[in-house]
Amino acid sequence: MPEARLATGIWVAAYLRRLELATIPAYITRRGDDTAGAVMVKCATLDGRASLWTREWNYETDERLWTQLNEATEPEIDAEISRNAARDPDLWVIEIESRDGHTLLDETGLT
Repeated sequence: MPEARLATGIWVAAYLRRLELATIPAYITRRGDDTAGAVMVKCATLDGRASLWTREWNYETDERLWTQLNEATEPEIDAEISRNAARDPDLWVIEIESRDGHTLLDETGLT
């Protein structure tokens, strides 16, 4: 039986709450489609660098896993986000500020 998926808007709200409880500052910098928009997470390490994350389908395990797309300077990551947003008007972007790069995306329940 296929796994039920949360609407994107609900998932984003729950993720932001988890980040808040972990005292990790996070902001929605681009709001996408509430029902089925894709999500990108930018993690700024506050030293001019950032990483960019998205969920990808793993066909071998039949799971949606968070994958780091890139790690670069913040302007390079912002440019990559802009290119993706130009192709996908439903895209959500969440920005995290975490000196140690902690995103909580590896925790259970965030796939």
